[in-house]
Amino acid sequence: MAPRADIYKASPEAFNAWYALSRKLAACGLEPSLLELVKIRSSQINGCANCLNMHTAEARRAGETEQRLHLLAAWHEAPCYSDRERAALDWTEHMTDIATKRAPDAVYAALAEHFTPAEQVELTLAINVINGWNRLAVGFNVYAPEMGWQ
Repeated sequence: MAPRADIYKASPEAFNAWYALSRKLAACGLEPSLLELVKIRSSQINGCANCLNMHTAEARRAGETEQRLHLLAAWHEAPCYSDRERAALDWTEHMTDIATKRAPDAVYAALAEHFTPAEQVELTLAINVINGWNRLAVGFNVYAPEMGWQ
C-alpha cells in the first residue's frame, strides 16, 4: 500500500492547523484513556489501520488493559466499561455514522448525564478530529507503523 500523497507536506498550513487542534483536544481535560477509547472506536468503524495501530498503543500507555481494548468492538455487551465511557462510546458511534444514526435524544440524554456542556463539545470535537484523521489516513493510504506498538 503506497501512500498517495504526503499529507504532512502537501499542505503544511492546513496540516499544522489540524494537528494543533488535535493536540489542543488531547489536553482538554477529558480522561486520556477515555479519549483513546473514542479514537479507537471511531477508527474501528472507519476501518483505519493507521489510527488503530497508533491509538491502541496510546491507550496502553494511558493504562488501558488488553481486555478492554479487545472488547471495545463489542462494548455494548461487555461489562467492563463505566456508564460515562458507555455514554461517550454511544455518542462516538452516532457522531461517526451520523448520516444513518443521527443524534437521538436518548443518546444525547445519556451523554448529558455524564458530561458537562463543555465536555460534550470537547468530546464531539475530538470525535470529529479522529474521523478526519481516519479519512486522511484511509484516503491517502497512510500507515506509519513506527507510531504504534513495537
